Amino acid sequence: MADLQLLHEPKRGAIDVFTTWLPRVALAAVFLNVGVQKFGTDTMWIRLFTQIGLGQWLRYLTGVLQIGGAIFVLVPATMPLGVLMLAATMVGAIIVWVFVLHAAANALVPAVLLAALLAVGWQGMSRS
Repeated sequence: MADLQLLHEPKRGAIDVFTTWLPRVALAAVFLNVGVQKFGTDTMWIRLFTQIGLGQWLRYLTGVLQIGGAIFVLVPATMPLGVLMLAATMVGAIIVWVFVLHAAANALVPAVLLAALLAVGWQGMSRS
C-alpha cells in the first residue's frame, strides 16, 4: 500500500494555483493587448514597421502571432507552443531594435518580456 502513495500526485494548494496562473494571465494580457494594437489604423506600430522596411504584412503577422500565443499560453495543453510563438516575436523584436533600427536600449523591453516568457515556460514544463 505504501508504494501506491508514491504514485499519487499530491493535491495542489491555492497558492500553487495562484503562482502558476497569475504569471500566465499577466503575460497573456500584455501580449493580447500589444497584438490587438498592431491592427489599429493610427498607432505607432505603423510607423515602426515602416521604419523596419519589410512592409505592413509583418505587423499583421506579428499581431496574429501575439494574439494566438497569448491564447495558447492560457491553455495548459498548448502552453509550450504559445511560449514558443511569443518568444519568437520577442527575439525578432530584439534583433530588429539592435541591428535594423540601431536603438539597442529599446531592446530592453522585449528582452524583459522574453525572460518572463522563458520563466513561465520553465515553470509550466516543470509542473507537467
